[in-house]
Amino acid sequence: MTSVPRPWVVLLWLLAFSLQAAPQFPTLTGRVVDEAHVLSGRQQHDLEQRLAQLEKQSQIQLVVTTLSSLQGNTIEDYGYQLGRHWGIGQQGKNNGLLLIVAPQDRKVRIEVGYGLEGTFPDALAANIIATRILPRFRQGDMPGGIDAGVNAIEQAVAGQYKQGSARDEPDHGLWFFLAMVILMIVLQTFRGRRRRRNGFYIGGGSGLSGGFGNSGSSGFRGGGGSFGGGGASGGW
Repeated sequence: MTSVPRPWVVLLWLLAFSLQAAPQFPTLTGRVVDEAHVLSGRQQHDLEQRLAQLEKQSQIQLVVTTLSSLQGNTIEDYGYQLGRHWGIGQQGKNNGLLLIVAPQDRKVRIEVGYGLEGTFPDALAANIIATRILPRFRQGDMPGGIDAGVNAIEQAVAGQYKQGSARDEPDHGLWFFLAMVILMIVLQTFRGRRRRRNGFYIGGGSGLSGGFGNSGSSGFRGGGGSFGGGGASGGW
């Protein structure tokens, strides 16, 4: 019996592993993809209208998605791959944003397109997650946390977001949080983009250019934007 050459065995094994490890992505059916079913029909409709208005005013595409599972992946790796797969943001401008919630894994992430990393830095995304989203998630108010996160992103895009006020941060001291943000920025500078600190994740995986997105029944589609792992994550 003819044996298979060893290099081919290795290549076949690597191919099988990569196919098995590749995450499955939900279909882009609109600006809100509620795979985990945490939003009511009315809430989803209202969000869709707000996100459409945001894109009309700023040209920035923001998509909100809840996931039934991260399929064993980190939310950071899954997030930038999802953004590239859907192609959120305009091609060339790469001005896409994703608000990703994985209730089963108790993780949330704001994924930032290449073109917005200068104006929407990781520390800003971390502040929105810590002060607007996570306090509500910890109270069991998933729709409220998503709504608060979208509000904060809208304010940030308009240049009106105020970071770290005591009113918006009921679970943490203002000075403690600011110290944590500064520490994470220092760690990011000296240790690279992929480091964790106290449940927050600044940056993400290294990405390549995105595709042209998948259209859904609503007619909404990504514009071919790219993601490289910019953004922040949190857990509760």
